Formats: sequence, structure tokens, C-alpha cells
Amino acid sequence: MNQTASPRDPSSPPPAYKPRLVIVGGGVAGLALATRLGDQLGRTGQAAITLVDKSFAHVWKPMLHCFAAGTAQNENDRVPFLPHASRHHFEFWPGEITAIDRESRALTLAPVRAADGSEVLGERMVHYDIIVLAIGSRANDFGTPGILEHCLFIDNFVEANSFNEKFRMALLRAFADHEPLNIAIVGGGATGTQLAAELHKALELAALYSFGQTPPTLNVTLLEAGARILPAFPEEVSAAATKELEALGVTVRMNAMVTGADATGYTLRDGGRVDAELRVWAAGVRAPAVTEQFGGLKLTRSGQIEVHPSLQSTEDDRFFAMGDCSFIVGNPVAPTAQAARQQAHHLARHLPARLLSGTPVPDWTFRNKGAIVALSDYNGWGTFSGGTVFGGGWFRGLSARVGHLALYRQHQFEIYGPWRGLLAMITDGLDRLIRPAVRLD
Repeated sequence: MNQTASPRDPSSPPPAYKPRLVIVGGGVAGLALATRLGDQLGRTGQAAITLVDKSFAHVWKPMLHCFAAGTAQNENDRVPFLPHASRHHFEFWPGEITAIDRESRALTLAPVRAADGSEVLGERMVHYDIIVLAIGSRANDFGTPGILEHCLFIDNFVEANSFNEKFRMALLRAFADHEPLNIAIVGGGATGTQLAAELHKALELAALYSFGQTPPTLNVTLLEAGARILPAFPEEVSAAATKELEALGVTVRMNAMVTGADATGYTLRDGGRVDAELRVWAAGVRAPAVTEQFGGLKLTRSGQIEVHPSLQSTEDDRFFAMGDCSFIVGNPVAPTAQAARQQAHHLARHLPARLLSGTPVPDWTFRNKGAIVALSDYNGWGTFSGGTVFGGGWFRGLSARVGHLALYRQHQFEIYGPWRGLLAMITDGLDRLIRPAVRLD
């Protein structure tokens, strides 16, 4: 027998409306914000917090070069979004954002497909009252011919794993054929520089499992268009890092402008050529191209969303952007994990009042706490906010490498909480006693 739902008693209060906050991007900033606001607003039922990301797990972006080289493979280095969302009282929806309708306050998610191409989830709409964009950045090919067709990128976990697959297969062929493996990396910033060192570390570790065979020669060439690598650091750090890489066998070429790429290498503006079996592009920074589909928001030439110091779009006060995909008009900040993390903390403090009562969000101010770069286990340097340099040499370099690891542990503790963060750190240590030190499968 068909049953009809009983009408609601008109004397009863209407169901409470929950303001909807949608965070797009589960990187350093996005996941930290979703975790904090989920614990604060989602747990108490004051608001509906939703995180959207095209991946199913979070990784700390400064570790992507380790996943690419295969020296990081622990499951604890990834945070699956679904169980984390359940534990911290927010919703997670997988999918890549394709458009935003600011008038109806809704974003469109592309279909989710299985590995065989079959559709798992169709195109969906997610509505919001306030949206925070934290989709990070990509390397910038600057329209250079052949880059998209013939080069590998490591801007996210999927791309890092894809590079690692190709690196392991190329390394296997080099072992079997007793031939050198040639890799060329374009971009002398932190990503390219650290990847060059990490690849040598991976070869050293892989050689431990080679049954006494002589490991192949690894020829890594680092191409930088500018006058020095690590331009965000003082010149003494750039010079020391260049010397360290060259001691490892890395060929470091400055003032090397790449004008094109093909299936076997790079061509340079000076007429030269660098041949390489694996070609990595890690130069420049630009926002993902999808920002052009966000309803006419004002963008920079590199696709970043222009925002006020409050991190609100200059065109829409319900639209916030933070991290690498944003550009603060009048007071730009370098796209770093440090800045993104501080912005997430700022919004975590002030968005609840904006969401629940319309209180304006105050301006955010960057507090420079310095920076650290670590060349795998070989050496490391750091700078304090005043510009003082520390690190270099085996012992002093160890302090910088430990500092780099400490930043990662700080991130783990922030995401997991103190007790689970401690357990994750202990599990990492135990895991290293059991698994190979480099990915081999």
C-alpha cells in the first residue's frame, strides 16, 4: 500500500539551515582548513563543511620529489580523504572542478572514472554559501613547444607516481644493458634541485639490491634559465648547493634557456642540445588552467586569482582563494607552503564569524619564518627571517635536514592531532625497518 509522508506540523520550528562552506583543494592549506573547521563547526552542526579534491588522498607537496624518486613510499605519508573527513566532521567529494557559477553559487565537478574509463560518478553540482579555493599551482611551460607532449611533471601525487614508474623501468633497463641513464630536469628551484639529489639517492639505495652488479651511471642535468639555482635563497646557498650537486655528478647549467623539447631531449636558445631518456619540467609557477572557468574572476597573467589582503576575491566577497592559486593585490607573497599554511590558519580563525554572522574577515599578514632546502641526505641549508644562513657541511647540514623533516612532522601533527601524529611518526620509523628503503616494485 502506498504511503504519503505526513506534512510537517506547522507549529514545530523549521529545520535549521546550515551555512555551506566548500573548500576546493586538499593540499597543505585546504586540508588544514577543512580539518579545523570540521572540528569546530561540523562537529557542532553549525555549518556544513565540504572538501573537494580530484585525488582520494593528501600528500605534503614538499615531499613530491621523494615520491617521484621512490624514496618515499610509506602509506603513512598519505592521508586518505574519506576516513579523515569522517573523523573530523566534514564531507569529502572526489572530482575535478570544471566551472563555477557565481550567480547561483554552485560549482561543477567532472565525472569520476575508473582505470578502464568507465564512469563511476557522473557530473555533479555542489552548492555553497562561501567557497575557498586552494587548488595550488603547476609548473609553467610558458608555451614552449613540445613541453606538454614530451616532458614529465611532478606537480601532484599522480604525476610523481607516474614519473617514478618510468624512472624504475628506465633504471631496470640501464642495469640490464649496462648503459647510462640520462635524465634532464628544467628548473633550478627547490623542486628541480631536490629531485636531482633524490634521484642519486634512489640509485644508491637500489644498488644495495643489485646482487653485487655494478650500478649504471646516472647522468642528471639540471637546466636553469637564470644566473643561479635556488634563486629564492641567498647567493651563498645557491653556490653551496651547486657545488654539492656537482660533487654528486649532477651537471648544473645556468643561463640555459630551453626553447623546445622532443622525444629525445631539449633544445637550447644558444643552439645547444641536451639529450635525455627522461625529461622533467619543473620551471615556473602558474595556477591550474581551470581558474579561467570561474565566472569572470580577475586573474593575473599566470592564472592566479586576484584577492584582497583578506583573501577575498576582488570581484566576489563570497569567494576566497589562498595558497599558490591566489595573488594578493598590492602585497604579493611568494607561493610557498609556509604562506599557504599561515593563510589557512587565518581563515580558520575568522571564517566561522563570516559564515555564521557576516562579520568581515580581517586582512592577513605574512610572517616570514625563514626557509629550508634539503638535498636528500647529502646536505641542507636554511635561512632565518632576517636572512641569516645556517647549514652546510655534514654536521651543520644535518641540522637543516632535520629541520626539513621537523616541518613535515609538524604538518602531520597538525592534520592528525597530537596522539595520532605521534603514532604516525613511530609507525614511519618501524616501517623503515621492514620495507626496502627505495621503491622497487
